[in-house]
Amino acid sequence: MTAPQLLSVDRAEITVLMDNVTDSLSSAPDHVTKEWDMLRLAGMKTLAGSCQCCANHGLSLLLKTWRGEQMQTVLFDAGPAEETLAYNIQRLGIDMGEIDAVVLSHGHWDHGGGLPTAFKMIHQARPGRAPVPCYLHPGMFVQRAIPRPMGGVLPIQTPPTPDELRAVGALPILGSEPQVLLNGHVYLSGEIPRRSEFERGFRGHVRMDDQGQWVPDPLIMDERYLAFKVQGLGLFAFSACSHAGIVNVALDMRERFAGQTLHGVMGGFHLSGANESVIQDTVKALAQFDMAMLAPGHCTGWRAVSALAAGLGEDKIVPTAVGQRYLLQAR
Repeated sequence: MTAPQLLSVDRAEITVLMDNVTDSLSSAPDHVTKEWDMLRLAGMKTLAGSCQCCANHGLSLLLKTWRGEQMQTVLFDAGPAEETLAYNIQRLGIDMGEIDAVVLSHGHWDHGGGLPTAFKMIHQARPGRAPVPCYLHPGMFVQRAIPRPMGGVLPIQTPPTPDELRAVGALPILGSEPQVLLNGHVYLSGEIPRRSEFERGFRGHVRMDDQGQWVPDPLIMDERYLAFKVQGLGLFAFSACSHAGIVNVALDMRERFAGQTLHGVMGGFHLSGANESVIQDTVKALAQFDMAMLAPGHCTGWRAVSALAAGLGEDKIVPTAVGQRYLLQAR
């Protein structure tokens, strides 16, 4: 397999626009700026509840990379709701006009609900600009549902359609093949191969078929991850929900970029709920990659975060929280 032509960038920044938790008190390594300090940089003069970001069940990451003088910016997911995404963007002082492309990881509401507002804010920041590319898997627009303990299934909101996104200034690009984006700065995966024995997707998850019947859909094959490569550090992957399994994401990275260092992974590892049963298998399997940093968040769950810290070393685990910014740059 020929490795994708992904360029090394000099440095990268990741800002957590949306996550399930807020945490400005826990200690963090030097390369992480916590929410309150981010808010001060954006102009906050007095600490107050009205100044802080809003946590919500979902994920949105703003990724910036620099290669020489060239900066590229991609929005990876947009959280669950338009109001909370806009609320956080305004408080963090994010310049939405810098965004060059948007990627929706998969077709779940907690990742795509804020997309229309994101595009509106992009065009408000830069009136008159051309439509902004939005990368979508064609299989993400089916009606889906999740099982509930009281019985039955609960239908979930579908993501905005390509036509709805065009109406707010997006240029929808549908596809399922891996590709390199933004002048070689960012890699977008294809469908993630399922290789590990224990990562079996989202148990009980269903979709509606052409006859209007609920059918099993545990694998959620429209899910994809992003990655970039930082000079002197190596590859860093972003897995928004890891329905494919975070180990399968790492295995795909290792195969596609054979011989290159996998520095770390960030995002939801989906080890809560029914997947708590595979936490220890996941910790054991991740140890083989010897990554320098893992940043679990969103749907990972506190039990998994604790197990990752205990099994891989607390110094390697840097949980995400809303409003945080990570700097990746070789010393």
